[in-house]
Amino acid sequence: MRMVFRWFGEGNDTVSLDHIKQIPGVEGIVWALHDVPAGDEWPMEKIIAVRDQAAAQHLHIDVVESVNVHEDIKLGLPTRDKYIDNYIKTIEKLAQVGVKVICYNFMPVFDWARTELYKRLEDGSTALFFEKSKIHGIDPFDLVQTINQNSSLTMPGWEPERLAHLTSLFEAYRNVTSEDLWDHLAYFLEAVIPTADRCGITMAIHPDDPPWSIFGLPRIITGQDSLRRLLSLVDSPSNGITLCSGSLGANPDNDIIAMIHEFADRIPFAHIRNVRVYENGDFIETSHRTQDGTVDIAGIVKAYHDTGFTGYARPDHGRHLWGEQCRPGYGLYDRAMGIMYLWGLWDAYQKLQPTAEKRDTHESIA
Repeated sequence: MRMVFRWFGEGNDTVSLDHIKQIPGVEGIVWALHDVPAGDEWPMEKIIAVRDQAAAQHLHIDVVESVNVHEDIKLGLPTRDKYIDNYIKTIEKLAQVGVKVICYNFMPVFDWARTELYKRLEDGSTALFFEKSKIHGIDPFDLVQTINQNSSLTMPGWEPERLAHLTSLFEAYRNVTSEDLWDHLAYFLEAVIPTADRCGITMAIHPDDPPWSIFGLPRIITGQDSLRRLLSLVDSPSNGITLCSGSLGANPDNDIIAMIHEFADRIPFAHIRNVRVYENGDFIETSHRTQDGTVDIAGIVKAYHDTGFTGYARPDHGRHLWGEQCRPGYGLYDRAMGIMYLWGLWDAYQKLQPTAEKRDTHESIA
């Protein structure tokens, strides 16, 4: 397991690279050019600038999250080929600076969705919260305002420039079905995976967050069956998964441990985080500690360990602690503590492994 930490860029993050490099076991950043609109080709000079900033702190830039997919690609419009060409050019540029994984998603209009950004937990910390009944009655425009209430920091997937056209986006998706979206995803992957293969980059799709339809928009990457179908669209090692335990864990029916065992060789990137799911379908993000949520984080880390996971992992979202002023879900303290919890589990499984192997060997001889 290779630990990385999401960083939103100089001047766009309350966490510095100097802080990140002090977290034990963190070797690189997960980054993106958040000021480049979806669909545009990434400028090489900006890519190199991030590489140099990270290298100065002895951090790599192997994982990009995300090179966003333009809505015209998801909608299957004739203009999609222009944006796919830009995407291919960006893949080629990222390969030149050593990028190994590109995380992306295929969610229409909204990436992730929450109804409250700073819901108070019993201990006084706050966290991202999803109230399932509220999402059915809220005006999408009101949700956009909630997510972007701190305009000084970009919110990935909720870029104001794109969401300014919310009415026309909803109209465009009016007759788009789940099967249409699958067809458009297949078209995209068939176009970009050959370049990814050639460049040594794995495209790793992120599950829908939450893993069900909102506002009547189709969502297709929601569980084990859909991940299996995704991998079958283009049978290539460069067609992979960003397995997010928090996104998938919002649906208690999802068996994340089974997914790790089935898709082990197609998971280059793992998001490991916990959520507490309530009986009415609401969920709130918690500490990474297994007992604090509904997701079996200890079992998930064991599954990665037992399958010989050598990919990249990050702690994903965290709570807001000790008065830290930060981007919702992306403070320093709770994510750093989450990393230490994950390393603690990993180190314990590593320590136990030789004992188990000796016992198995002894039993086979007997």
